[in-house]
Amino acid sequence: MSIEALKQQIPDFAKDVRLNLSSMAGDETLTDQQKYGLFVACGIASRNPQLRDALIGEAAPKLSPAALAAAKSAAAIMGMNNVYYRFVHLAANKDYQSMPAKLRMNVIGNPGVDKVDFELWSIAISAMNGCGMCIDAHEETLRKAGVGSDKIQTAVRFAAIIASAAIALEAADAGAEALAA
Repeated sequence: MSIEALKQQIPDFAKDVRLNLSSMAGDETLTDQQKYGLFVACGIASRNPQLRDALIGEAAPKLSPAALAAAKSAAAIMGMNNVYYRFVHLAANKDYQSMPAKLRMNVIGNPGVDKVDFELWSIAISAMNGCGMCIDAHEETLRKAGVGSDKIQTAVRFAAIIASAAIALEAADAGAEALAA
């Protein structure tokens, strides 16, 4: 399924979501690898199979096998890190901040693609998952690499659009299930 076909599944009550999905493919703020890697990573992080499959279907032909694997790695590693570091940040007991995480995350140091691309995917997923510590860490890395606010904002905007599309699809399914009952 393509993004165009996916948009047909989004009901009229979420017209803005359809319009925002349309705007992503034409955005020129990011390189193609950054953009389509975001489709993959955020599609997986959305945890919506229909959306994930449509975004991967759209992106996979435009990414190298290494970039596709790296985008999937970003989703997987941020799934782990965002839970752990959000806990460390939010826990009343601050002892956790000085304890070693003891989590393997070698892919962050060697993602198989340009580090900036991987960091953009990671900050977008961290925003989706609400991990302030991870957002701060990835933004700092991106800033040190010379990435401007426009690219960071675009990555997070894509994450917001993809998250809203997942919710719109869930809402559409919920309405259909209620009518069938």
